[in-house]
Amino acid sequence: MIDVNNILSVNEVTADKLCLQVADKVRLRRLEMNLTQTGMAQRSGVNINTYRRFEKTGEIAFLNLVKIASVLEMTDDINRLFSQRKYNSIEDVINSNKINSRKRGKKNE
Repeated sequence: MIDVNNILSVNEVTADKLCLQVADKVRLRRLEMNLTQTGMAQRSGVNINTYRRFEKTGEIAFLNLVKIASVLEMTDDINRLFSQRKYNSIEDVINSNKINSRKRGKKNE
């Protein structure tokens, strides 16, 4: 018998993996711009140890990531985060107007 839960979990990207993927993309872009880690840290105003840890682990404060994106001229990518909702059905589109008028989420969810 096939365990569907195990199949689904193989395809999911964990938060840690996603952070490492972003760090790798930043590293590649930094190298394309012919910047050292020290140069990136200086230009972005991010502590060098913080920057090195980011490239190694993917962990960084969001503010520091925005500073790095600015140096890489990638702030449009940051600005697009969470900007567009994906709809699964026409009912989702219709109901989106109701959701957009809410100021808070429902309790107990």
